[in-house]
Formats: sequence, structure tokens, C-alpha cells
Amino acid sequence: YTHSEMLPGNSYPFFKKYENLVGNYGGSWWHQTKEFISFNGPVLFTSNCLVPPRGAIAEYLNRVYTTNSAGMPECKHISENENGVKDFSEIIEQAKTCDPPLEIEKGEIYGGFAHNQVLNLADKVIEAVKSGAIKKFYVMAGCDARMQDRKYYTDFALALPKDTVILTAGCAKYRYNKLDLGDIGGIPRVLDAGQCNDSYSLAVIALKLKDAFGLKDINDLPIVFNIAWYEQKAVLVLLSLLYLGFKKIHIGPTLPAFLTPNVLKVLVDNFELGTISTVENDIKNF
Repeated sequence: YTHSEMLPGNSYPFFKKYENLVGNYGGSWWHQTKEFISFNGPVLFTSNCLVPPRGAIAEYLNRVYTTNSAGMPECKHISENENGVKDFSEIIEQAKTCDPPLEIEKGEIYGGFAHNQVLNLADKVIEAVKSGAIKKFYVMAGCDARMQDRKYYTDFALALPKDTVILTAGCAKYRYNKLDLGDIGGIPRVLDAGQCNDSYSLAVIALKLKDAFGLKDINDLPIVFNIAWYEQKAVLVLLSLLYLGFKKIHIGPTLPAFLTPNVLKVLVDNFELGTISTVENDIKNF
């Protein structure tokens, strides 16, 4: 199984040949302190978002392993040997002794809509825009977290008109990717490009659509950016979008704490950066 931002691994062509990759277990990264308990088996962390558990729930730490840049003192780290090979046999042997995961949900979700895949559907997407079937795209990428104000993104997705499509990447998608939002002429209303790093794909899609419609300014596209901020990668995504010339980007639910008044003024004056308010106001104003 995969978990959280490893979800896109189920869409990578390379992994399609592995029938034993069953699917995804659970949701966003911050659910791990509950979901790793019910998972019952060993967990291998290959990247960040490892949350130090507290109290009784820390019992699962003897099933948590790390590799690459991930690590925590209480967990066994898997490094390369002198031949550049990693030995995962300890994890495999432990898995054989564990109870199976407890089922926590059923269903299927669509994924794998990085720029190559979406551009393969470009003619269909462009026709849907020209016919009016798709009125607007909303880029809802970025981070998730446990704070209650993050429910805004679930409510926002539910409130969007049926003739809109959400482009997403990163774990922010767990706020709405399991909602039944339907499709538009066979095009899913949530097109998931993958991890935070795959926000690059969303920018490529926008640039290609700009060329396809013969627009001079990328801001003339029917695209709205409503980015959920939490940590550094989302800030890098924002800076990349600003570099490409995108304006009127909205970020939330709160502003990064390191944005000084002077820096914020530059972003507002030069890029028309905005924040979120209420779902009703934002649907109207965006």
C-alpha cells in the first residue's frame, strides 16, 4: 500500500507491472498517528512528513522504517551498503508476522493527470472550453494540515459550479479528492497531477492552454489559483508561479508567518496576491 503523497505511485506506469501494489491506505500525512495503528503492518518512510507520535500510540514505532532523507531516532534506518544496495529483508520478514490492515474505506479515485496525460486529452479539453461545457479551472494545490480551517477547501470544492474543473497536486487534495464531483463529458472534475513537486505539471498545462487559445497573457486564461499553504514546498510553488507571470493568486487559510509587511506589499502591488475569506465570497469574487 501507499499512504498520503505516495498516492501518485499508483498511477506511475513503472509500477503498473506490480500486481501486489494493492492501492492507497488512508489520507493525508497528519492522519498517520491513527492510520498506522489500524494498518498493522510495517511502514517505510521514503521522504518527509514523518510525525513523532506521543503516548500510547507510539507503539507502532517498532514497525516504522526510514530511508533516503527521512529519519527519526526511534526508527530503524535503511541505508545503502558498500555496493549501493538497500536490504529491505527485515521489513519483509516483519510484515509476514503482522496482522492484515483493518479496512477503513472502499472506493476508487482518479489520478495520473500529469501534464503529459492531460495534453494527450488537450483536444477534448479545449473543445469543452470552447463549447462552454467547462467554464473555468481552479488550481487547488498545496498542503493539508489538521487545523479545522482547512475544511474551507472541502466546502469550496463542493460549492463550485458543475461546469468547473479542479486541477490539483500535493496533499491538499485529500480535502476533496474522495468527493463525488462527477465529470464533464468524460473529463473528471478533479484532475490530480500528483505530489507537491508535480505542481510543475499544472504550470505546463496552463502554458500549453495559453498557446492553444492563442493568448498573449497567461492571466487571460479561465484559471483561478486557490493554493493551500503550510510549509516550504508550497511557497516554492508560489514563487514559481509568480516567476511565470501568474497574478491574482489566492493563498490560505493563513499567510506564511515570515511574510513581512514590506514583502507582502510588493506581492500585492506587483502580483495582486490575495487571501481567502469565506467560501461564498470567494466563489463569487474568484
